[in-house]
Amino acid sequence: MSRDNNGWEPRTRLGRMVQNGDVTSMDHALETGLPLKEPQIVDQLLPGLDDEVLDINMVQRMTDSGRRVKFRCVVAVGNRDGYLGYAEARDDQVGGAIQKAIEVAKLNIIKVDRGSGSWEDRAGGLNSLSRKAEGKAGSVTVKVIPAPQGLGLAAAETVRNILELAGVQDAWTKSDGNTRTTVNLAKATYNALKNASQSRTPRRAREIRQEVRE
Repeated sequence: MSRDNNGWEPRTRLGRMVQNGDVTSMDHALETGLPLKEPQIVDQLLPGLDDEVLDINMVQRMTDSGRRVKFRCVVAVGNRDGYLGYAEARDDQVGGAIQKAIEVAKLNIIKVDRGSGSWEDRAGGLNSLSRKAEGKAGSVTVKVIPAPQGLGLAAAETVRNILELAGVQDAWTKSDGNTRTTVNLAKATYNALKNASQSRTPRRAREIRQEVRE
């Protein structure tokens, strides 16, 4: 089995396709429909991802051997140009929790369906979303509404951080529920963008998936 210069030995079909040069972009990787199970795939196709630690909490649990303490970390990653990932992870150490969350977030990468936020904007713009998006997590619901260029992000800090990582520059947002719970607010925002991206499957994506199966 081949290895790249960093010692990565692909263990999945998609990983081998990326290493062999059969898949050369994240668009193509997602369109294959193959599961994304190796963070190295994202490292190859989207180098230089930014990450944002959205929340760190200490979690205590009683076991037979006594009280155990872990840290739960919530992280979002993105290239600020249409790609976004999100994850939560736990570990005995803060650093370990952050690193785990970053690795898992890479496996949850989505392509955000961006577009012009208003008919007044130039055609083909990518400053906002192409349609309204809504997501839910726990008691929290987040709606992201396309906005004209120059408005900026009318959003709470957590929502704004995620939209910025996704490359969304202009949007109105509305949040309902217990929005002080950062983990649910962050996840609901990610789910909103994910739902919008999955609302339609381009014909070319269907063709690529068929080619891969064959």
